[in-house]
Formats: sequence, structure tokens, C-alpha cells
Amino acid sequence: MLRQMTSALALGLALAGAGWAETVEVKMLNKGTDGAMVFEPAAIRVAPGDTVRFVATDKSHNAETIEGMLPEGAAEFVGDMNKDVEVTFDAPGFYGIRCKPHFAMGMVMVVAVGDEAAPPATFLEGRLPKKAKERLEAALAGL
Repeated sequence: MLRQMTSALALGLALAGAGWAETVEVKMLNKGTDGAMVFEPAAIRVAPGDTVRFVATDKSHNAETIEGMLPEGAAEFVGDMNKDVEVTFDAPGFYGIRCKPHFAMGMVMVVAVGDEAAPPATFLEGRLPKKAKERLEAALAGL
């Protein structure tokens, strides 16, 4: 009897913990408050285990990680064109996200997971289009 009660309590706590996770929506837009071809908002901070729903508000967009711009050991993702995609972010750190067809136009955003105040010094290194780098810097400054 005690074993059944302990198992039931453990299951209840596990299910209750799952209820604490949040889902945050990010729109993929042709035009937003920061100009053309944007994610809105351009920067968000979530807790580990939270989900981000990238909403294909306008056509011809996708959401995917930028190579080299995610925490070590974190899984990359690639959303389909014109489709919403939900991603659960478990690994703490900073993630660079882009819309592949509009990357050169600066359609990027930052997802910060956890409490780290700043990304690693190497976060903005590598080949980034000028407009994308400018928007990533602005997004980081807004966190």
C-alpha cells in the first residue's frame, strides 16, 4: 500500500512539473515593428523545458537554428517552409534562429534559455550577413 502511494505521489509530482512549462509564440512576418522580414519578438528569454511556437503568420518563412549559434550539446532544428513549428528548449544558453530564405535580409532572432546574462564571446563569430549581425546585436541588447 505504501509503495502504491509513493508511486502515485511521484507520478503526480512529475505531471505537476510538466504543467509549469510555458509556450511562447514568435511570429514570422514580412513586415513588423522593426522593419521587413522579421521575427516578432526578436529576442525572448525562456526557462529550460519551455516551448517556443514559431508561427508562420506570413508565407515564405521558416525557423531554424543558425549553425554554430547554439549551446554545446543542444539539438539543431529546421522548420518547414510556411509551417508553424514548436521547439522545446532544454539546454541552457543562447540560440541564434533564422529564416533561411531571408537570412541575408536580417530575418534572425535570439532565444535565451535560462539565466545566463550574456552569450559566449564566440556567439557572433563566423560568417553572418551584415543585416543579420546588426539585428542579432540589437536582439541581444534587448534581453
